[in-house]
Amino acid sequence: MTIKVGILGFGGLGQAAAKLLAGKQEMTLVAIADRDGYAYSSSGLNVSAAIAAYQAKGSVGHLESYGTASQDSIANLIATARDVDGYFLALPNLPNTFMASVARQFIQSGWQGVLVDAIKRTSAVEQLIDLSGDLAAHRITYMTGCGATPGLLTAAASIAAQSFAEVHSVEITFGVGIANWAAYRATIREDIAHMPGYSVETAQAMTDAEVEALLEKTNGIITLENMEHADDILLERLGICDRSRVTVGGVVDTRNPKKPLSTNMKLTGRTFEGKISTHTFTLGDETSMAANVCGSAFGYLKAGKMLHQRHIHGLFTSAEVMPLFVR
Repeated sequence: MTIKVGILGFGGLGQAAAKLLAGKQEMTLVAIADRDGYAYSSSGLNVSAAIAAYQAKGSVGHLESYGTASQDSIANLIATARDVDGYFLALPNLPNTFMASVARQFIQSGWQGVLVDAIKRTSAVEQLIDLSGDLAAHRITYMTGCGATPGLLTAAASIAAQSFAEVHSVEITFGVGIANWAAYRATIREDIAHMPGYSVETAQAMTDAEVEALLEKTNGIITLENMEHADDILLERLGICDRSRVTVGGVVDTRNPKKPLSTNMKLTGRTFEGKISTHTFTLGDETSMAANVCGSAFGYLKAGKMLHQRHIHGLFTSAEVMPLFVR
């Protein structure tokens, strides 16, 4: 049976997710919401037409026959598209309470299904953990931290930990290359929020001109160290290691699609024989941020659908559930 999928947010990440779904047989994109409208077709939306409508007129609400303009697009789409099995929340978590507020919208709507996010911040995941009971009570299976990091690399750390009696450290280092920051405005603002001297609030308030001025100063490079990244709480919740032993950082090049460095996860620990060793998991440089984030998200959505069919509801993370490959 084909899984009917919706995407909330249709910027760079949302459009990449739609393109990925176009090549899948097990999932069909039936619903999209952006800031100014939504589009829905129970039999499936034309990805190329949806992207063209968004790029030409600023919203999928202008998609012929299937689009509707709306200033409350998420709530309106939830109410309209009752047959959607699961949503990928390709939304910027700006402000830091936004993802939790979207989860509450689904809880209050009475909709039942699977939600997947690619959230970054530890404090944002903590808000979702607080909602776990409500999600379970309303028969929603929510998969959080299911992008690349947190997500793919957190899952790799969870698997790598099995070789060790004690985990000493988990170091996640990412390299991201994009040709033009404007294609991923929200993602870049979230990255800026992690820079010294910046916050979620200041990054959200920055105009495009201010972002461009900042990137001009750094030659388009954003260097991030010791980020507030939810990989730490996801691994701590499973008892793998204390969150203080998890560090995340990376380099984002906003002017070059080539990665400035290879994305990797290094887990160091002590085996039961007393040996100290390190497992390393490195992503291929040719895989883009979009490929690693969206591929993982839909793999977790498929896993969440399996849990939901078994009447298992509540909050789950990328570190505790194995993603399932979407054919």
